[in-house]
Amino acid sequence: MRLSELMKGRNVANVHDRHVKGLTADSRQVEPGFLFAALSGTAADGREYIEDAARRGAIAILTDTSFEPEDCSLPCFRDDNPRLTLARLAARFYGAQPETIAAVTGTNGKTSVAHFTRNIWEEMGYAAASIGTLGVVLPDETLPLGYTTPDPVLLHKTLTYLAGHGIRHTVIEASSHGLDQYRLDGAHVKSAAFTNLTRDHLDYHASSESYLNAKLGLVSRVLDKSGTAVLNADSAVYPAFLRAAKSRGVNIISYGREGSELKLVSLLPEIAGQRITVEVFGEKQEIMLPLAGEFQAMNALCALGLVIGAGGDLARAVDALSRITNVPGRLELVAHLANDALIYVDYAHSPDALETVLEAVRGHASGKIHVVFGCGGDRDRGKRAEMGRIAALYADRIIVTDDNPRSEDPAKIRADIIVACPEAMNIGDRQAAIETAIRALGREDILVIAGKGHEEGQVVGATVIPFNDRKVVEKIISGLEGVNG
Repeated sequence: MRLSELMKGRNVANVHDRHVKGLTADSRQVEPGFLFAALSGTAADGREYIEDAARRGAIAILTDTSFEPEDCSLPCFRDDNPRLTLARLAARFYGAQPETIAAVTGTNGKTSVAHFTRNIWEEMGYAAASIGTLGVVLPDETLPLGYTTPDPVLLHKTLTYLAGHGIRHTVIEASSHGLDQYRLDGAHVKSAAFTNLTRDHLDYHASSESYLNAKLGLVSRVLDKSGTAVLNADSAVYPAFLRAAKSRGVNIISYGREGSELKLVSLLPEIAGQRITVEVFGEKQEIMLPLAGEFQAMNALCALGLVIGAGGDLARAVDALSRITNVPGRLELVAHLANDALIYVDYAHSPDALETVLEAVRGHASGKIHVVFGCGGDRDRGKRAEMGRIAALYADRIIVTDDNPRSEDPAKIRADIIVACPEAMNIGDRQAAIETAIRALGREDILVIAGKGHEEGQVVGATVIPFNDRKVVEKIISGLEGVNG
């Protein structure tokens, strides 16, 4: 693609019209023939790396209007919103996208909703993929990603890869960071979902209001004008999303106990999952859902809404719900002991997520609820005591341990939590904490190991130590007598 074609609508009359070989916002990735997007970020200012990009072979620069072009040795395109422009340029450069794209945002539930959406499509016979926390998940492989929502260049490169491999249905997890930084703009999103909004990422967003506004961008800006917004009617901020959807003029599917189109009427916990009764566009249906917890029932309904909102057949989509699978590390049952105690691993690392998970397992427990959890370092400190308070309120036995302490003192993080749950045991070594909890399980007790879910490593300082909660549980119980697989 020539520069004039990529930058169509821009004045390139005085610019040598060269072939563009690629795009990047990272000067270290610049190769000869690349356009370099010099963006101002929270950690670095890309404008300081323009000359480095030029030395590496960049042929043009995209940056903001505060930059003076006479300071640049390359053709310089200035823009009021260079992040948005980069996303649109990436879409134009890579071109092909899967025919049907859905996206989901919210504090919690994005990964589960994306997984269930892909499951439903697959059960309906479509080749489908998901992009998010678990990587790029295709029918026969999973590609590592490293981000919940990749930068726009990588996102559109990935979408083109999927389209080229016969994937016609794709669902994307839309993080608040990704929406705030316009990473999804340029993707043709047919259905967009909102799960919930609770305290999180206030280390990045200036306030709860700015966090909400970032999430609203999925409906108010990214979703196609002819698309469908799938909204959690039980959320306190549902009215804000409803206003955004109506202002945009899109179709609306609401779900939840207060939902209109997908109304959760009742649920009955069972060992194999739960039997839910749902009014689907006014018609009452009973569904055996192979998942534990009301929040997972909500996530499944959200996924159902995404599939229907993107044009999927309603009856086939509803039928597929009984065959969806759980997400690795999301209220995942990893062990069933001889005394009928159950051990779950979950990714919950925010106050609301921990509360939701502990409430969910209570309906499946005849004995006590045990929880092992910690909080991440270099993240929102305000949620530590809140998570301790929730653990004290919803669990019978608590062990506070290390999560990903990063550069912080792990003992200080645990102390910040235990202020609100003084009866908790304090065991810094995560494996030792898990083993202590397992050995304390009585008949029909439930243990929830929260915080890391599917993660394969523990970040201590600048080092990532191999660690997976499920594998640790399996190692521990394999050494105990009287275990049922």
